Amino acid sequence: MLRTNEDKLVMLSVAGEISAPASQPRICYDGVVRVSPGTGGITYNVKVGDPAFGWAGDHVEPGVSSKNKDEKANSGYNTLSCIGNTAVVWSGDAKGAKGIVTGKHGGIEHVLIHFPKDDLEKMKISDQIQVKSFGQGLDLLDYPDVKVMSLDPGLLHKMGIVEKEGVLEVPVAHIVPPEFMGSGLGASSAERGDYDITSMETDRLRELGLDKIRFGDIVAIADSSSFYGRSYRKGAVIIGIVVHSNSFVSGHGPGVTSLLTALNNKIRPIKVEKANIAEYLDLA
Repeated sequence: MLRTNEDKLVMLSVAGEISAPASQPRICYDGVVRVSPGTGGITYNVKVGDPAFGWAGDHVEPGVSSKNKDEKANSGYNTLSCIGNTAVVWSGDAKGAKGIVTGKHGGIEHVLIHFPKDDLEKMKISDQIQVKSFGQGLDLLDYPDVKVMSLDPGLLHKMGIVEKEGVLEVPVAHIVPPEFMGSGLGASSAERGDYDITSMETDRLRELGLDKIRFGDIVAIADSSSFYGRSYRKGAVIIGIVVHSNSFVSGHGPGVTSLLTALNNKIRPIKVEKANIAEYLDLA
């Protein structure tokens, strides 16, 4: 097991509510104006583990989308919530239902949460959700050059990471070339939000198998850094999780929330058949 400082981390309550869906006409990269479902709400038929491409929607968020209406409080909600954290519904007919944080979406500043299907049927817009935030500040004691962010220690230990000759071998479903990265580039912080894999070059996506990306996939972004924000950096790597669907808008596509990053070859992505949070946490 990787040695960490998890015994020193602070577990803190942060809270939001189920967000109402937002939708407006979008001018898309092919010149077509589209009106389609997108961010917000309770998505009943799209969940972690499903394909991120192919939906008649744009920036579709699987499961439950949540946000705090107070901007300052939402900053804490989005920043401090970590992938793998436990969430509990505290109001409405689904009170007591437990879920798992599966993503953070920038721009709209949503926290995305997976709940069992039966619980989704009891929920409504504005139901209150509390998350036990736990993970920001996580360090790998033997790998000071690897930065960890937005990752619950419990999930870290289930990701199949192997220490080999001073390098962390991380199983990933896909390795994404840096030229595919769009929205989120240059953000001042990678501890919140996400980084989009652009969807415009469809032939190249298919050639690399990136059109098979699924919600919840653990992926590597080559020659990219999440130190001090997001940037192109030769030799660096980002390990992240796919949180929302593809998009028809220029510079946008499946979003990736950063989990690990390294500048000096201390992380080696290993492509495997399945590397998905639905498998690691048995999310049905």
